[in-house]
Amino acid sequence: MTTIKGPAIFLAQFVGTEAPFNTLESICEWAASIGYKGIQIPTWDSRLINLQKAAEDLEYVQRLQDTVRSHGLEITELSTHLQGQLIAVNPSFDSLFDGFAPQELHGKPKERQQWAVQQLHYAIKASHNLGLKALATFSGAFLWPYVYPWPQRPQNLTQTGFDELAKRWLPILDACEEYDVDLCYELHPGEDLHDGVTFELFLEKVNFHKRANILYDPSHFVLQCLDYLQFIDLYHERIKMFHVKDAEFNPSGRQGVYGGYQDWQARAGRFRSIGDGQVNFKAIFTKLTQYNFQGWAVLEWECAFKNSEDGAREGAAYIKDYIIRVGDRAFDNFAGSDGDSELNKKLIGIAEE
Repeated sequence: MTTIKGPAIFLAQFVGTEAPFNTLESICEWAASIGYKGIQIPTWDSRLINLQKAAEDLEYVQRLQDTVRSHGLEITELSTHLQGQLIAVNPSFDSLFDGFAPQELHGKPKERQQWAVQQLHYAIKASHNLGLKALATFSGAFLWPYVYPWPQRPQNLTQTGFDELAKRWLPILDACEEYDVDLCYELHPGEDLHDGVTFELFLEKVNFHKRANILYDPSHFVLQCLDYLQFIDLYHERIKMFHVKDAEFNPSGRQGVYGGYQDWQARAGRFRSIGDGQVNFKAIFTKLTQYNFQGWAVLEWECAFKNSEDGAREGAAYIKDYIIRVGDRAFDNFAGSDGDSELNKKLIGIAEE
């Protein structure tokens, strides 16, 4: 078994226009000051990283690493959530997702998708240059408008959607294999890959590609009423990244998982700052340790109520306490005895006379 690394923090929810959140240097200083050992970098924010340069310029990569390491931190992974979303977009969401791409691509879904593919290739090469083994992303979605089967879905609509999704992702997964990087899909409502069943459908379509893996985030499973602990038992071999994010689900006689079109504060299912929700993190950390998870425990802070800086500070302490430092000997070694093959045969009654 391996001790999970951490605590680390995903910077997407913190980077902003004011210090200390407006430069890589200052946000690293802030993260280190409240107890973090690693940072996960969103690659769409130029204040933190120039993705193309990280893919093509090794001197830039060294400067980037030096900046992070000067604060006692490591880069845990890169994130391409927004670019991954644009690999597959149902036309009904075109206008909403245009904001994830440069202004000159708005209203041009084909060119926007080509840009997103290039971004993923940059991120794969950048991860390789940085010595990182995993890359976070979203799958995008053709089928989300049809997630509920009313009106009845046309025959083979799901197959058609997953065929096209696999067609778009397979070359990217092959590039991951070339550069020794695992692509980790965050299973998330709004994506075609949002639970175990949809991930399995995708795996079959990409020929069980070894680089198609999972970013495990239990908060999304709480909101779907999915057993997030059994999920680890089922898919631990594919779990290569871990977001520590809390959530709660409080159904009533008035609303359930669909949330009644309410804002986050009024929904039955909502994200909470770590420690304020219902996720059993002690059990999660135990299972991931049991299955020899090799990666980082990365806080993703999202909460309908709490201040983000308070959530970040508390999250570092929680993760530090949840991490299990694995033992170097069995707890009952004091009662053990040396054995050999002859003794073992005698103990089960097959020793030679």
